[in-house]
Amino acid sequence: MKRREILKSLTLLPLAGGITATAAPLNNMLSAPAAGRDLFKELGIRTFINAAGNYTVMSGCLMPPEVMEAINGASKKFALVDDVQEKVGERIAQMCHAEAALVSAGCWSALMLGMAGVLTGMDSKRVSQVPNLAGTGMKSEVILQKSHSMGYDHALTQAGVKLIKVETRAEVEAAINENTAMLWFLNREVHVGQIKHAEWLELGKKYNLPTMIDIAADVPPVENLWKFNDMGFDLVVISGGKAMRGPQSAGILMGKKKYVDAARLSNNPRGGIGRGQKVNKEEVFGMYAALERFINLDHKKEWEMWERKIAYIAGVIKSIPGVTTGTHIPATEDNKMPTLKVTWDPNKIKLTNVEMGERLRKGNPSVEVISWEAPNTLRCGMHVLEAGEERIVASRLKEELLKASV
Repeated sequence: MKRREILKSLTLLPLAGGITATAAPLNNMLSAPAAGRDLFKELGIRTFINAAGNYTVMSGCLMPPEVMEAINGASKKFALVDDVQEKVGERIAQMCHAEAALVSAGCWSALMLGMAGVLTGMDSKRVSQVPNLAGTGMKSEVILQKSHSMGYDHALTQAGVKLIKVETRAEVEAAINENTAMLWFLNREVHVGQIKHAEWLELGKKYNLPTMIDIAADVPPVENLWKFNDMGFDLVVISGGKAMRGPQSAGILMGKKKYVDAARLSNNPRGGIGRGQKVNKEEVFGMYAALERFINLDHKKEWEMWERKIAYIAGVIKSIPGVTTGTHIPATEDNKMPTLKVTWDPNKIKLTNVEMGERLRKGNPSVEVISWEAPNTLRCGMHVLEAGEERIVASRLKEELLKASV
């Protein structure tokens, strides 16, 4: 099964409110907060230990105290959304070496709003015409590499544009015409596209076309937050609820002021195409706090912590006959963090990777892992584990591997 099919299937699972920890040590780690209602338990919603990653279907990330403090504090006073966006945008732009920035309703929204800003400029009439571009005089085509068309480019089409997919520089230059609005680049696929960052930017400058880059999940490294602004991309978009651990419903659009200012005209609280993608003051402040926290983290220390968790889990299971473990860092530019790779001999452990994922999901306690990539293999993400949860993951992996051992 493909990754998206696996992840989609998770949403079809029963609520499974009966899955609870039974062992005393596990109960201590999984117990609900002492104060307040446990709505998950009250409504019978399955919760789990996330050893997979910041997947949207798995609710992204758990927000740290600094972010929740910002959200809760913002909920206690009224303010104009424009004022909040303006002041927070100024700070985000400073931190990320951009001319301007705004907090969007996720990276998808940032893509759509940025595209709208490129199309309309500061023309309010044009703002009201998007996405119906025919007969408006607005440009209507965006050029991208075929290898960069991974589904996320569909967000651009919500602004009414047509996607022109190419492979070579010659094809880019042949495709450029009076209707070309922008050149779009997906950073996670840079390793497969023929045209790299510098050449893409050079083409944009040669033909006086704006360039946008999608770096949705491409931190760490933290330097990526400003690298592409420094490089010269006109617009940069990123998710807020991945490694930065901001609100899952927030993202950032940043770059040249003329495009960000124009994007604001299509955004909430106005009546453009972004009206329905509301980001209230709580999420804007939460995104700001998450970005500030992430930039100031000791990233070397974070990486070392992930490696210690990998070593602990590997130490618990590697002695099981047929099991091999190792550290795996994704080859793509997104989610570039160390993960634990576990592989087993199917002759010694009678369990497929998908079956292993199901057993971990339905067991006590429920654990999610990356179990859809390769036969007899799974991966565990460390960056989404809370303190001590590596012990639970190790225990559950060992339990299921031993059950299936011949």
